Amino acid sequence: MDTLFFIILATFVISLISFVGAAFFFLAEKTLNKILLFLVAFSAGGLLGGAFFHLMPESLGEGLTGFLFLALGFCFFFILENFISWHHHHAKEHPEAVPFSYLILVSDAIHNCIDGLMIAAAFIVSFPAGLATSLAVSFHEIPQEIGDYAVLIYGGFSKKKALLLNFLSALTAMAAGVLGFFFFEKIGGQASFLLPFAAGSFIYIAASDLIPEIKKKKEESHPFAQFLVFLTGLFLMLALKLVLK
Repeated sequence: MDTLFFIILATFVISLISFVGAAFFFLAEKTLNKILLFLVAFSAGGLLGGAFFHLMPESLGEGLTGFLFLALGFCFFFILENFISWHHHHAKEHPEAVPFSYLILVSDAIHNCIDGLMIAAAFIVSFPAGLATSLAVSFHEIPQEIGDYAVLIYGGFSKKKALLLNFLSALTAMAAGVLGFFFFEKIGGQASFLLPFAAGSFIYIAASDLIPEIKKKKEESHPFAQFLVFLTGLFLMLALKLVLK
């Protein structure tokens, strides 16, 4: 049951990250954008480090199957992101469609469920893999939750309601983690397929969303400093791998 405890603890702590948006919301927009870019750079490094140094080495024994699930994870998030973008465009053209702020909550809940399942599978495989996955997810959640909170406020929610709804959406990670624990315990070693799937999703998010965002705004800030922050996230995950080895 120690594994279940760590799954609940990790997913609950990650859910609490949803409140981080309030701390940054009162900063000037220019200052917030600069801080966000550094958080995005750190997140990108952490995600890639989690994928390359922790999740993929754990699944190398799967051979071609491991790389197949790596590709599936990458493709799944590509499809998910394009589905969300299509709905966003559709909502703009049709006022009666679901507002984008609600779509953010739904897509975030789906994303958090996947995070919870990946964390559960990783802890079942090994404690180091679970810890690394939890850290990689949390690195990504900080800038994402700040952005989500800002979108909800922009969409018309009050600050209190935006925080509450964002937190409830984040709690789906804990629910999925608990369900994942009981499901993966029954199927045993088969849970390991989620590790390369998670690695694929981490690589997609870092390479398709975070790094292009940094490159797009390189004239507005300090690209070399951001690269150093990116390396910090990367080498932090490498150091964690060496310590937990």
